[in-house]
Amino acid sequence: MPETGLRGAQRPAVPRERIEGPDTLARLVAVLAEHADAADREAAFPEESVDALRRAGYLGFLVPTEHGGMGGDLAGLVATAQALAGGCLSTAMIWVMHCQQVDALVRHAGSGLLDRLLPAVARGELYLASVTTGPVTGGHLLTAAEPLRRTTDDASQDGGLWLERTAPVVTGGGHADGFLVTMRAAQDAGRHSVSLVYADRSALTVESTGKWKTLGMRGTDSGPLRLRGEVPADQVVGAPGGFRRVATDSMIPLAHLGWSACWLGAARGALRGLLGWLRGSSAHDTTSPLVRERLARVRLELELVSAYLERMRERVDEVRAVGGSLDAPALQIQLNTLKLAASELSFSAVDRMVQLAGLSAGYGAESPLRLERVFRDLRSAALNYANDRLLTANGSLALLDRKVGLL
Repeated sequence: MPETGLRGAQRPAVPRERIEGPDTLARLVAVLAEHADAADREAAFPEESVDALRRAGYLGFLVPTEHGGMGGDLAGLVATAQALAGGCLSTAMIWVMHCQQVDALVRHAGSGLLDRLLPAVARGELYLASVTTGPVTGGHLLTAAEPLRRTTDDASQDGGLWLERTAPVVTGGGHADGFLVTMRAAQDAGRHSVSLVYADRSALTVESTGKWKTLGMRGTDSGPLRLRGEVPADQVVGAPGGFRRVATDSMIPLAHLGWSACWLGAARGALRGLLGWLRGSSAHDTTSPLVRERLARVRLELELVSAYLERMRERVDEVRAVGGSLDAPALQIQLNTLKLAASELSFSAVDRMVQLAGLSAGYGAESPLRLERVFRDLRSAALNYANDRLLTANGSLALLDRKVGLL
């Protein structure tokens, strides 16, 4: 049966725990780690972990302080995502994708919408999910098939916008309090004329149309949804039909930075655990050249991801600081390359760790190292906005970048 979605409207104020201070993040990571196995085993949304982030104010990490948020920046986002992913990659990805939506609002929403939404986000009352995939368009971010329709034909009346949307993948959508949804701008608009719309759960009928049964990332509960309802016309984020600018300025860079930080953080946490196990294990001779060579290759891959991630974070900050555009071919190539490198090298590093730890400690589901879970989770990285699509895009963009502007 359809869910009327009153939960978002009825959610009470979320009191912040008194865990603010230098150990706040470490305590959050411990909560995530405590519930990570259950979320994976039961393919269940990590409610306890997300609630801990709510109570600590971390849903408002990118909300400016004048709206009650933490006023965090991209450097903090990348560092925090890495730390959280060391506890639970599913929860870290949920958090990063929420922050991606917050950034889009902060940079592109109108002042009225910001005043309504951001204080609630900062209080932990508004967890945001992204609805950008479609049964016709697939994962092509800059296209949409289903159109927005005005609820009145009278141009003299403001009216609202009627939204009907089906999405095959919505991370955390069954638990979100609000959604940022891509829609074709109007019934007579082309598929590349896309608007981004905020829709509160209380305004929608939300229907689950399937289950999320996957090899890894099981705790993200990214199953398919059907949304239907009316939203005010002032809840279009950015210009009508102008989603491309929102995407290139905010959604794409935040996705590639945040996802890459999560994947690196999960692999880094796995290496930390493996090193501790090796130091205390008699099963492996840590003076062996083979063991040391394998560890060196793992470290090499993670160092490369870390360096590229940090430089791209700096580059995005530099462009934003001068009001520049991230739509230049070289920058698009570099952002795509970050996602490609992080997804492939982080997974490769964990694959090497499994090989080094062996059948029981590395591949076993009951091993305290939990490499098996991280391995399954990171296998999704190349599929999360498919690497094949990004490589094809980079090949096209390379033909446009005559200067070959390397990072």
